[in-house]
Amino acid sequence: MAENNKQNGGGERMPFSRKNYLLMLVGVVIIVVGFVLMSGGGEHTVTDFDESIFSFRRITLAPIVVIAGFAFEIYAIMKRFSEDKGDE
Repeated sequence: MAENNKQNGGGERMPFSRKNYLLMLVGVVIIVVGFVLMSGGGEHTVTDFDESIFSFRRITLAPIVVIAGFAFEIYAIMKRFSEDKGDE
């Protein structure tokens, strides 16, 4: 029975397809963009205080982008794509 499956192309199925890996790569890029948005705003000298660390981009937008990236990663892992070979 197992030999019959291998001969007909019914062998073990890979857990992820190429589309899954591409979507996971997009999710990683989204997460990196979120961390880049979070960076910067440090003090230039010890005596100066820079108010830009409390900007909307750093404390609101960037965490939302990072969480969206992680949610997209979960979607990319859970999504099942049909394997249309076209040779049948």
